[in-house]
Amino acid sequence: MTCEPPRQSRGLTRRWIGAAPHTASLPENVAGSVPPPPLVQRVLQARGLNDAEEIARFCEPRLTDLHDPGLMPGIDTAVRRIIDAVRHDELIAIYGDYDVDGVTATAILYHTIKTAAPNARLRTYVPHRLDEGYGINCEALRQLRNEGVSVVISVDCGITAIESANTAREIGLDLIVTDHHSLPAASQLPDAFALVHPRLPGSSYPFSELCGAGVAFKVAWRFATAWCNSQRVSAALQQTLINMLPLAALGTIADVVPLVGENRILTAFGLRRLRESPLPGLRAIIETSGLAGEHIDSEKVGFVIAPRLNACGRMGHAAEAVRMLTDAPPDEALAIARKLAAQNTQRQSVERAIFEQAARMAEDQRMIGSDRRAIVLAHESWHPGVVGIVCSRLVERFGRPAILLQRQPDMCKGSARSVDGYSIHEALCATSRYLQGFGGHAAAAGLTLLPQDLEAFAEALIAHANERIAPESLVPAITIDCEATIAELDVVTVMKLQRLAPFGRGNRTPTLCIRGAIMQDPPKQMGPEGKHLQMRVRQETDGGIGRMRAVWWRGAEHAASMAPGMRLDLAIEPKINEWNGARSVEAELRDVRVCE
Repeated sequence: MTCEPPRQSRGLTRRWIGAAPHTASLPENVAGSVPPPPLVQRVLQARGLNDAEEIARFCEPRLTDLHDPGLMPGIDTAVRRIIDAVRHDELIAIYGDYDVDGVTATAILYHTIKTAAPNARLRTYVPHRLDEGYGINCEALRQLRNEGVSVVISVDCGITAIESANTAREIGLDLIVTDHHSLPAASQLPDAFALVHPRLPGSSYPFSELCGAGVAFKVAWRFATAWCNSQRVSAALQQTLINMLPLAALGTIADVVPLVGENRILTAFGLRRLRESPLPGLRAIIETSGLAGEHIDSEKVGFVIAPRLNACGRMGHAAEAVRMLTDAPPDEALAIARKLAAQNTQRQSVERAIFEQAARMAEDQRMIGSDRRAIVLAHESWHPGVVGIVCSRLVERFGRPAILLQRQPDMCKGSARSVDGYSIHEALCATSRYLQGFGGHAAAAGLTLLPQDLEAFAEALIAHANERIAPESLVPAITIDCEATIAELDVVTVMKLQRLAPFGRGNRTPTLCIRGAIMQDPPKQMGPEGKHLQMRVRQETDGGIGRMRAVWWRGAEHAASMAPGMRLDLAIEPKINEWNGARSVEAELRDVRVCE
């Protein structure tokens, strides 16, 4: 009895997209070190890494591989104005977005400027998500100007703020926009004092995928060299830039930009320094997250730390998170972190309720069939600060773009999330005649529209998705890096696989196919409510007999499909399990295919 190659198979829950077989060896003397184990070589090859120099840069990221920030368009104009404002004792406002990316970007610039000039007149501003909405709003600019602000530096927002830039000029405010979101047409760029964005028309900046915190880090770096009038900055500024790496890592992971190139470097070094950060706010959020003393990787940031930082922007006001990460003393930072934890618990409860209701509505309104390849829903009771997370869960459940809106009497406000290969930003551009405003990028966006336009917008968006998303793409997919045997999954090899971290978008956790594994015992349900599944499998190959414990989180519903003696293809993520000082390899199941 045999199993089909994973690149042609379908599991119980997902389409399996498999890499073509790889048989060649990697170049010798990669980075002057011992070549990685064959399994690691196959994973690297599956990801297109064959060149020795490229592999070395990937496996051993270096800060010296970061690009010169001076290459970024608009950055020198922006930095000169900031320095001039600091030296002339002008009041400067850093205007950030209310998500993790915006909050960390704000903190990066704040700490860097304060290190250079401790007496700099500097304040921060974050709009209230529900009262003000996303981006730079004109009323906030007028308020800041009335308070004496002469320079506003936006972070993680502003590249589409045409009206706001015009208002700034009218009231005598110098607006510096630093952003990374999708660009409007060149003729529709805001007329700001300076625009800093890696993808501006004519840009020669080598890396286009920085998040808002990444762009802010580059501005901070360029500010430091210009302040010191040298590529070698002062010891204090050098240490501050190093201390800002964890903030850049948090923003990069939370904003789900590809963890390649500069993003991989910033994240790798930021994660290494996260636990030792001298910032009271970071220490407080780590402590209240229960991560003190633990190894913190991108998964813990994405699922434990980032939701807490996001919670105040969703359930309260993100200004508190900014305060915690900038100038709050340790006691206050800890108090804010505890409040964020409570808000996150509240957010989780609201999220569960909205998800269950939205999933039912999508099914009832027949938005999960092949003839309607996007979900567009609205409801009066949905919390607009939470619908974006629910969109992501709907995308994962139903394998198609999702847009959820809170319907108000005069306006519908909400969020959108998409699948790989379908740009939700392009979709909103194509249906913009129904929208009052929108912004974002290929994977995620925010939008507003009038209630009377909702039905027409939904039909237009779904028609757009129907034209561009193939029916077979509606089943959630899992990408298999390569085949492996249980016998070769020893502790040393799996630890070397884990050294390919940080994992995330663009550098997913390695997923392997174990072909023809035999289930030894009946699968057992586990967990407080029996939602999870564990099983023991063995595999007989030329390399010997291998045995492994496998766990399928939230997989209990599939127990009836499996029985002892069955042969299975397993899509797994290998993990190291530590118990009583001993290490062993076990499999985290992503999907199962019963062999015919």
